[in-house]
Amino acid sequence: QVGRYLTAKNVTESKKGLLMNGLVKVPMQFFILLLGVLIFSFYQFKKAPVYFDEVSLAQAKQTLKKDSIILLETQYQTTLASGNMNEVNAIRKNFKGLMERALPDNKPNDTNYIFLRFVVDFLPKGLVGLLIAIIFLAAWGSIAAALNSLASCTMVDFHLRFWGAKYDNTNLVQSANEYKVSKYYTLAWGIFSIITAEFATGMGSLIEAVNVLGSLFYGVILGIFLVAFYCTKVGSNAVFIAAILGECIVITFFLLDKYEIIGLGFLWLNVVGALSVVFLSLLFQLFIKQNHKIATD
Repeated sequence: QVGRYLTAKNVTESKKGLLMNGLVKVPMQFFILLLGVLIFSFYQFKKAPVYFDEVSLAQAKQTLKKDSIILLETQYQTTLASGNMNEVNAIRKNFKGLMERALPDNKPNDTNYIFLRFVVDFLPKGLVGLLIAIIFLAAWGSIAAALNSLASCTMVDFHLRFWGAKYDNTNLVQSANEYKVSKYYTLAWGIFSIITAEFATGMGSLIEAVNVLGSLFYGVILGIFLVAFYCTKVGSNAVFIAAILGECIVITFFLLDKYEIIGLGFLWLNVVGALSVVFLSLLFQLFIKQNHKIATD
């Protein structure tokens, strides 16, 4: 999305790009989630493996848990043939627990391997290679655009504003130095992304991980936009303080849910964040005197 801001010829083109993003995003997400439903339906009629990650399964069979794994695999195949799905699900759950005990350092989780196993097992070989190539190309393009956008935002919004000299597009030395600095920012964001990816591997399904991480921030951002559009008398200082406190509230609810103190699903964090920012902005505006409105800041 930031890439659309930076490459548009003018504000009108930026608005069109954002509008198209909104129109395309919803059906795209629908088909992505529909794919999971279709694969789930497929394995209702085809025998699903007890564990989809073959590499981790092979590693586990090299441990002291080998005999238990083979025994549970055999029991799974027998139960699957009988058609008792409740017992099948119970065995699969026990099998995942056994895999975690066999490979405690790897934190095995086969959720993200379901689609890949389906591709390898049931698609024609030529199509498999093409699909894997498309996945790599799509990931490559997305990562490059994301890192470039993050580095550009860091340069424009922080580096040039607080530490950069006055911009002069005729000064080639200044431009070269700024370009060099932007490459370091790109490297830093790349390292940050790697660390985030390592953290996300233990969060189960990648689709769920993305939505969990997004829910920590989306609600607060939505709340800021709601205040900007519908509460124009609220000043930017009140909104800024409300956004900080709203984010703290969201993180608090997330931790309470994570440790099962409350039973709030992560999608509700968006609602909590948005309502917190709107309510706190209106509250703080009563105590903060400010002439400039957020709509004109």
